[in-house]
Amino acid sequence: MSNPNAIRLDSVSKSFDGFKALSEASFTARWGEVHALLGENGAGKSSLMNIAAGLYAPETGSLFIDDNPVRLKGPLDAAAQGIGMVHQHFKLVKPFTVAENILLGLRHLQAGTYRQRLAQTAEQITAMAASLGFSIEPHARVDQLSVAEQQRVEILKVLLAGARILILDEPTAVLTDAEAENLLTTVQHFAHQEGAAVILVTHKMNDVMRYADQVTVMRTGSTVASLKPQTVSVGELVKLTVGDAPTPPQIPSSRDAGEVRLAVRDLRSSGDAPALRGVNLELRAGEIYGIAGVGGNGQSELAGALMGLPEPVSGEMELVGEGDLNSLSAARRRELGIACIPADRYSSALAAPLSISDNFAMGDVHSGRYGPFWFLRRKRIEADTAAAVAEFDVQGVRSLQQKAALLSGGNAQKLVIAREFARIPQLVIVHSPSRGLDVRATLAVHERLRSARDAGAAVLLISEDLDEVMALADRIGVMSAGRIIGEFAQPADRQAIGQAMVNHV
Repeated sequence: MSNPNAIRLDSVSKSFDGFKALSEASFTARWGEVHALLGENGAGKSSLMNIAAGLYAPETGSLFIDDNPVRLKGPLDAAAQGIGMVHQHFKLVKPFTVAENILLGLRHLQAGTYRQRLAQTAEQITAMAASLGFSIEPHARVDQLSVAEQQRVEILKVLLAGARILILDEPTAVLTDAEAENLLTTVQHFAHQEGAAVILVTHKMNDVMRYADQVTVMRTGSTVASLKPQTVSVGELVKLTVGDAPTPPQIPSSRDAGEVRLAVRDLRSSGDAPALRGVNLELRAGEIYGIAGVGGNGQSELAGALMGLPEPVSGEMELVGEGDLNSLSAARRRELGIACIPADRYSSALAAPLSISDNFAMGDVHSGRYGPFWFLRRKRIEADTAAAVAEFDVQGVRSLQQKAALLSGGNAQKLVIAREFARIPQLVIVHSPSRGLDVRATLAVHERLRSARDAGAAVLLISEDLDEVMALADRIGVMSAGRIIGEFAQPADRQAIGQAMVNHV
């Protein structure tokens, strides 16, 4: 006998600014199962789950919990029904601590003073984190955590709030192999042994095949299939999701690179607990240097320092022929062909309330291409943006004047890359470039990075996805405790890299 239904959405439709994001989409997850939700970027997965989480109201269709009709007025109603969603782009108050963020969602902790409730919350965080295999300091400020650590806070927040229907949007996108395996094993246990329902929105086929009991595929806002992943091959599932299955790239081998383009020497951050503790590396023209490591070991701080964010650091970041990277203005960086692709596209790469065309043009306004600041040549901006949107396959664009916030995560990433590659790049600094992207978009991004390398650019790839580093990098450095603790030439031993990542944390 099959398990009863935990959550069911029937014939749900939803539009945004006249664009049909969902068209009579349906989805059913049962108690005691892990249910994967697949689809290309912009297929409607997040929109459908946002309706399940009470963030959006459907225009048509119905929502059922335990086969009883429910009308959610907002996220609080969803939480009262035991629904918790961990979003791809986190919903955290950055200046607050971990415990303060989680206490905001714990309605059952009402007794005692605020200080007492905060202490109780910290104890619960420590216990839950230990059961999940996480390492989280309850009193750390969220804005001082890495992307991977912030994701762990989100997961803890919904579980401690009592979620029994757990929706995870790209949960392993910023986790290492070991962290991902631990998390997915934990949520699988949560479903199978404790009878909860887990919905896994993901693009990682291996995660689906290994951990999901059921998978639903969406395309262009509609549900196209629901089946058991064990009944199909990975290739068949990819083809069902994105059409013809793309050919996976070969792992690169060692290659001859050019002269050193960027030299980082003894880079250190200030403070009592510095994130960077003597980073040394050399990046050469015509190579991709990949940095692997467990989240929270200084990767975000290294990326921020190299991208020109206000990171208080000492040491050298020499751009050969130009001097100290920190001394270069934003305009000079772009003139030199320095492209930056941050991990968090919405907080660091895009102005979400501005239009798509404004976001694209901001990378070249300083050059005078679009005229003076006080009288921009809008027709040229729109022509350039339209060409870039077409070339980089940015989907979901109804108008170049629509807000960038309305793009799906993957298409927002494509817009960032289109802007950064509008000039031929000479130095590319990229952090987690394929986070949240589907198979087709991931391969397209990877091909852009390879093309830049083959054209002579020096590419620094920072990623907590070891598969991505192994597939792209010509040389691999392992980062731990704020420094590079080992380098590996391709073809590299994956186990040796993983061992280095774990042993030095």
